[in-house]
Amino acid sequence: MKNYLHSAIVLLSAQLLLSGCVNRQSEEDFFTLFDGDDISAWTTNSENWLIKDRILVLKSKGDYNMVNSHYLWTKETFGDFILELDFKIDHEPLHGLEKFNGEGRGGNSGVFIRVEDKTDPVQTGIEIQVGPLKPEDKIGNGSVGGVFNLVPPAANMFKPGEWNHYRITCKGSMINVVLNDEETANIDLNNWVSARMNPDGSKNKFRRPLKDFAQEGYIGLQDHGTPAWFRNIRIKKL
Repeated sequence: MKNYLHSAIVLLSAQLLLSGCVNRQSEEDFFTLFDGDDISAWTTNSENWLIKDRILVLKSKGDYNMVNSHYLWTKETFGDFILELDFKIDHEPLHGLEKFNGEGRGGNSGVFIRVEDKTDPVQTGIEIQVGPLKPEDKIGNGSVGGVFNLVPPAANMFKPGEWNHYRITCKGSMINVVLNDEETANIDLNNWVSARMNPDGSKNKFRRPLKDFAQEGYIGLQDHGTPAWFRNIRIKKL
């Protein structure tokens, strides 16, 4: 009995040690896209992005307008990967804006993935929404945690006024979204076989079937004319 217990303990210890090595190796496979010091991995034509207190800050233009060249784009393209980042967004109405009679509905941004053409990210890439979602709000396919215009989040995991954490995994046609440690979306783009149509029959904005989208492209952070904050951006190629 003692020999059996000793062997079991040795085996368990070896398994735990191996697991620790695998986890450390897994962590080491990530490389930093933004760690608070510089944005040399990115490119943009805008002066709206700045680093303040080791946080990537998007200044507000107060107009809710998108300009593709004002997005922050990775210099490198990525295919299969795990992307992690923290974001914070204004969840209260924004005042003094040019649109909406001087008062906006809250902050708005997005994480764009696998963008084939940076001059047309909306039609050549996928957006994971960055925006506010109050507890009483109805969840839709434009809500934070979902895949924009395709599927709503499975649950409202957004933390108002706090840092939120995204883990976005792309593997082939599969896209998985985890917001604050809870899976909020998991889709297979091969199920999107018709232009402007989701598998459930609802309409979307895409002029091509999603199954035909490129499975490698740029990662972008959206400038939507309102303030946003990002930090701890890292990626692991799969």
